Amino acid sequence: MDKIKKVVLAYSGGLDTSIIIPWLKENYDGCEVIAMAADLGQGEELSGLEERAIGTGASKLYIEDLKEELVNEFIIPCLKANAVYEGKYLLGTSFARPIIAKRLVEIAAKENADAIAHGCTGKGNDQVRFELGIKAFAPGMKIIAPWRLWDIKSRDEEIDYAIEKNIPIKLTRETNYSKDRNLWHLSHEGLDLEDPANEPMYDKILELSVSPEKAPDEPTYVTLSFEKGIPTKIDGVEYSPVEIIQKLNELGGKNGIGIVDLVENRLVGMKSRGVYETPGGTILYYAHKEIESLCLDRETAHYKELVSVKFGELVYFGQWYTPLREALSAFVDKTQETVTGEVKLKLYKGNILTAGITSPYSLYSEEIATFGEDEVYDQKDAEGFINLFGLPIAVKAKLIDKK
Repeated sequence: MDKIKKVVLAYSGGLDTSIIIPWLKENYDGCEVIAMAADLGQGEELSGLEERAIGTGASKLYIEDLKEELVNEFIIPCLKANAVYEGKYLLGTSFARPIIAKRLVEIAAKENADAIAHGCTGKGNDQVRFELGIKAFAPGMKIIAPWRLWDIKSRDEEIDYAIEKNIPIKLTRETNYSKDRNLWHLSHEGLDLEDPANEPMYDKILELSVSPEKAPDEPTYVTLSFEKGIPTKIDGVEYSPVEIIQKLNELGGKNGIGIVDLVENRLVGMKSRGVYETPGGTILYYAHKEIESLCLDRETAHYKELVSVKFGELVYFGQWYTPLREALSAFVDKTQETVTGEVKLKLYKGNILTAGITSPYSLYSEEIATFGEDEVYDQKDAEGFINLFGLPIAVKAKLIDKK
C-alpha cells in the first residue's frame, strides 16, 4: 500500500464506513483516520456517531451541517429544472454527493491529509459522484476506495469482518437493506428487492411514508406558493425551503405520496432496483410543473423538457461541477423569472390532484380559450394557418399521386 499518514473518510456510521476505519489503519501502517459526516437531514442516524467513529479508531469526527447548502445550492436548482432521471427518480442520493465531496476536500486541506476515502462499492454510482466532486476541487488528491481494493466481496462478509473486529453494528443479515437518507428522500436496496419479480414489503421497509392503503380515507388539501420557481409558502405561511421540505415530507408521508419502485440504469452499465421514498419532493415537483403550465410559453416549455432530461442525467452521473450543468442552470434560471403563483393540491392515498392554479404572470386567457362566444379570436383565420402548416404534407401527397 502507498505511504499514507492521514486520511479523511466520508463517514456515515453505517456498515461500510464502520469497518473501513480499522481497515485503513491496518492497511496503511496505522495512519490517522479523520471521519467526516455530513448532516443532510438524516435525523436520528447522527445520534452517537462520534462515539462510534472514535470507538472504531478515528482520531476525530467532523459533523458538518450542510442542510441549507444542500437545499439552496442543489435541490432548488434541480426543482427549477424539473430534473428527473429516467422519468421517475428525483435524484435524492445524486445531488447529495457533490456537496459532501466539496466539504471533504475542504477538511482534507485544513487537516493537511494525504488522501480522501469513501465507502462506495465498485458497482455503484456514488463512487463516480464522490470522485468527480473531489477532482473538481483537488485534482491531485489521492483517493482510497476500499471496495475496489480489499478482499471483502459482499455485505455478509462485511458483517463477518465487523464481528471479528468487535465493531458494533445496528443491523442483522435479515434487515441488511442498503439505505441512504437525507432531507429529500430515503432509498432502499438489496435483499428481496434485488429480484424485480418481488413486490416490495412496504409495511416492513417504509419509514418516511405509509402505503397508500394505510393513508387517510379523507383527502388533504395544501396550497403552495412559488416565487421565480422557488417554493416560499405553505397555505399562505412563509417558510424557508428547508422547512417547506420537512413539512411536506410529513404531509406527503401521511398520505402515501412519493413511493417509487424503480429499475434504473446505473452509470456503470448495470440495471439496479430500489424503492425510494420522496414524499415532500414529489409534491414540490408536481406543484412546480403545474405553475409552469400557466407561466411558460409553448416553445420554452417544450425545450425545457429536453433540458430537464439532460440536467437529470448530469446530476445522476456526478457531473454537477461542469460547464454544461452551469450553463443549463443559467438557462433554467431565465425560464423561472415569471414562474410565480399558487397551486392548490389534493392529496389522496398516494395520488396528487390539482385543485387550482393562479399566477399574476399567467399566459392562460379564458377570453381566447372559451368555448363560448368571444370577440378576440376569428376562427376563419384557422383555415389559412392549416393550409400553410399542412403545405408539405399536401405537396408530398401530390407527388405520390403522380407515380
